[in-house]
Amino acid sequence: MPATRKRWTNDELLIAFNLYCRTPFGRLHRGNPDIIALAQKLDRTPSSVAMKLCNFASHDPVHHARNIAGLRNASAADSHVFEQFEADWESLAAKSEAAIQRIGLRVKSPALEETAAELAARVGDTEVVRNVRTRRVQSLFRAAVLAGYDFSCAISGINIPSLLQASHIIPWAHEEGRRVDPRNGIALSTLHDRAFDRGLITFDEELRVVVSGRLRVGNPTEIHRVALLAIEGKQLRLPTRYAPDPAALAYHREHIFAA
Repeated sequence: MPATRKRWTNDELLIAFNLYCRTPFGRLHRGNPDIIALAQKLDRTPSSVAMKLCNFASHDPVHHARNIAGLRNASAADSHVFEQFEADWESLAAKSEAAIQRIGLRVKSPALEETAAELAARVGDTEVVRNVRTRRVQSLFRAAVLAGYDFSCAISGINIPSLLQASHIIPWAHEEGRRVDPRNGIALSTLHDRAFDRGLITFDEELRVVVSGRLRVGNPTEIHRVALLAIEGKQLRLPTRYAPDPAALAYHREHIFAA
């Protein structure tokens, strides 16, 4: 029988937190195949791994106001790991990805790792993009953002994985420290991701869609009207964790949005 009370090592905590980031809140249970797979790798029970992932959720502000049984048992070690990621997402993402590689864990849920070509298309075909470390940490960013929105667009609700992007609010090239922070991300369809990236849409302080005047020109087609003009004023759907940082959204309005 797997041990149930042995102390969690730092590597095990990093791996568990990585899986927590990749897993929708509603799937943090012992029947999740990914949790079962990790439990086998760590010689633990699925229940103990599921509880560890739930403990991490207790630190997210989205859940602070929710009186949910089972989310109030985080240990000092759990708190430390959460704080480590908050302080340096890129470094801790790389460490946790390396730890996953060492134990040979393969996540079966739709983590939706970007290919090198997809990443290069977004941030430029440079040596750093081809770097394995960069691809790994961006994989975690993408998975964490999309899992928080339950793999659906925060504007349209479309839930086809191949048509979704984890959009950076503050662009990749503008602030290195926010590249992997899921609070600097929003799950958007490919069309809305491109519009957001190009400053053609943004969100106001009430998290409503604002449409650029550049989209109000010419004779718009039906898809232009329905997919872009008609979304003005639509409320951004919030994720189950890692809600968008208001400061990052303010930066987007001021520096990216083309009024």
